[in-house]
Amino acid sequence: MDHYDSHHTNDYMQPEDDWDRDLLLDPAWEKQQRKTFTAWCNSHLRKAGTQIENIDEDFRDGLKLMLLLEVISGERLPKPERGKMRVHRISNVNKALDFIASKGVKLVSIGAEEIVDGNAKMTLGMIWTIILRFAIQDISVEETSAKEGLLLWCQRKTAPYKNVNIQNFHISWKDGLGFCALIHRHRPELIDYGKLRKDDPYTNLNTAFDVAERFLDIPKMLDAEDIVGTARPDEKAIMTYVSSFYHAFSGAQKAETAANRICKVLAVNQENEQLMEDYERLASDLLEWIRRTIPWLENRAPENTMQAMQQKLEDFRDYRRLHKPPKVQEKCQLEINFNTLQTKLRLSNRPAFMPSEGKMVSDINNAWGGLEQAEKGYEEWLLNEIRRLERLDHLAEKFRQKASIHESWTDGKESMLQKRDYETASLSEIKALLKKHEAFESDLAAHQDRVEQIAAIAQELNELDYYDSPSVNARCQKICDQWDNLGVLTQKRREALEKTEKLLETIDQLYLEYAKRAAPFNNWMEGAMEDLQDTFIVHTIEEIQGLSMAHEQFKATLPEADKERQAILGIHNEVMKIAQTYHVNMSGTNPYSTISTQEINSKWDRVRQLVPKRDQALMEEHARQQQNERLRKQFAAQANVIGPWIQTKMQEIGRIAIEMHGTLEDQINHLRQYEKNIVNYKPKIDQLESDHQQIQEALIFDNKHTNYTMEHIRVGWEQLLTTIARTINEVENQILTRDAKGISQEQMNEFRNSFNHFDREHSGTLGPEEFKACLISLGYDIGNDPQKKTGMLDSDDFRACLISMGYNMVMYDLLQEHI
Repeated sequence: MDHYDSHHTNDYMQPEDDWDRDLLLDPAWEKQQRKTFTAWCNSHLRKAGTQIENIDEDFRDGLKLMLLLEVISGERLPKPERGKMRVHRISNVNKALDFIASKGVKLVSIGAEEIVDGNAKMTLGMIWTIILRFAIQDISVEETSAKEGLLLWCQRKTAPYKNVNIQNFHISWKDGLGFCALIHRHRPELIDYGKLRKDDPYTNLNTAFDVAERFLDIPKMLDAEDIVGTARPDEKAIMTYVSSFYHAFSGAQKAETAANRICKVLAVNQENEQLMEDYERLASDLLEWIRRTIPWLENRAPENTMQAMQQKLEDFRDYRRLHKPPKVQEKCQLEINFNTLQTKLRLSNRPAFMPSEGKMVSDINNAWGGLEQAEKGYEEWLLNEIRRLERLDHLAEKFRQKASIHESWTDGKESMLQKRDYETASLSEIKALLKKHEAFESDLAAHQDRVEQIAAIAQELNELDYYDSPSVNARCQKICDQWDNLGVLTQKRREALEKTEKLLETIDQLYLEYAKRAAPFNNWMEGAMEDLQDTFIVHTIEEIQGLSMAHEQFKATLPEADKERQAILGIHNEVMKIAQTYHVNMSGTNPYSTISTQEINSKWDRVRQLVPKRDQALMEEHARQQQNERLRKQFAAQANVIGPWIQTKMQEIGRIAIEMHGTLEDQINHLRQYEKNIVNYKPKIDQLESDHQQIQEALIFDNKHTNYTMEHIRVGWEQLLTTIARTINEVENQILTRDAKGISQEQMNEFRNSFNHFDREHSGTLGPEEFKACLISLGYDIGNDPQKKTGMLDSDDFRACLISMGYNMVMYDLLQEHI
């Protein structure tokens, strides 16, 4: 290890270190690196009787890191700090990092603070640097070392094996056959390679890992699941694990390498000389091509047409597609040859190759960087120019389209806004026009964006130096002027429509008010005319007085009605005034009423004419009712006397028939005197009939002054005459019976007293029970045959007595049937 000088070692380690850091934090790879690096560290730390569990945490104090370096290097490091403070930890880690740096390893961006803080990225990077320096860098196979040497060693050892093709340190190992082939090549007794299958990677990997751990003392640094389950296994983990196989089998390999190296020294020297000459030639050609190409890429002369710019773009694409790729390949091959040459010289312990001045790899890279920068700038310029021209063409076309659409939309709008169609419109038509105008205003507002877009596009075309800007500006100005004029006309039309709407709404309100008041007033007048012409039929003075009072009340309302009529006519006059003042077209009629002012005036005049006629008719009827009332009172005055007189006479006759004072001859004389007095009352009945005839002729049907009607009087008079005649006849019959039967006056008095005794209500009649009692009191046995009696009188005698008492013989006959 000591024969490598510091300069060459740093050149080798630097690219590797950068490459490691780029891919370190991939989650799957980080997991593989943690396991592999931890196992690798423990394989050395076990020699000192210790190990680590967490690679992030266990190296933070620097103690196990220093111990690991002592074990793998065989050298003593400075005495570590035993304190627990952060400063002690940083001191220990710095001692370890200083030792690594002393071995020619350049630690890029790895500091002691990051290791102490447990930075996983930096810790894994540091361990990988240690593995490279102490486990991989010393590998040398046929003039190649480190990674290339390890890869070449693997390829040589696995070449004879079927289905094994080692090209890298990641996917070439996924099926596990490569690990098995390395073990079988050196220890064929450990693995039956013929039974392995390429499509069973888990079995292959686990077999290799188990055999290596058990028989080769190579710790298990990987898991089969991590390798198979990852699209691209971690290269560092694979290299670390494979390097353990290399060192396990290195004894036999070193002997073989020594023999081959002696045989190839002269051939290598000749090949190196040829590589130097090829490098010089390729470097000169490449630099010359770069010097010629850069001026072309730096040319920024713009074109005015899209076709010309597209041609430039096509030329640039040809450069990218046809001219540059071979040069990229030449540059890549040049760098490969240079690195290969330097590696071979370093492995041969020869001085490094120094190209001619200006042809170093760094010079070529700088020139290539200039080319790339010019190419990038040229490409950006081409794309920007093409975009600018595309933008101009697009904007110009967009301007023309939007302008055409706008001009098409505005066509006829000015003449439409200048129409005066609202002057002859009705309110509903005005409202419709306003709605239509509002819709137009909304449409106008919606087109505001298009006008602004047109102006913005025109402005952008000016800013981008569009060749036809003058015509664009003229068209844009015309559109803007027309747009302003449309705004003015729109506002004027709205004001005119709103003013007309207000006038028509006022007129409409007046029309509505007119209709609301005219309709009930018209109904009132029609009702009044109907009432004034209505034929009335009354029967009393009160009814005619009520009609007269109602008529007077109606006449009292006429002044207010006239005021209402004037108000209604005033509403109509107000409409006419507004129409004349503001020149409103009043071609239509009131939409809410069909009642005209002429009709109102005509009906009002008719009402005024009917009022005095109604007065005259009521006066005449009042006079007639007064005459009728006089006839009622005249009739009532007589009827109220005659009716009671008849009732009194009827009662007196009844008492005479019951009491029967004196002899029958005295009674009949008294009754005939009554009959004479009654007959003398007939002239008053006749006078009442005369008054009743006048009432009927006057069509008087009721009379509140009396309860007696002529019919009642007639019936009462006839009953009175009949009663007095019947009573006289009964007395005459009693006289005949008395004389024929020889009944004494005393017996007659006894019969009468018995009858009066049981006639407790003095009605002149007896009920069945009362009659029985009366008969029993007289000694008549009503339980035996009527022919049997306890008294002296037989049936006929008793019947004569009953008749003499005025008893109703019909009741007697009924009683006989009952008995």
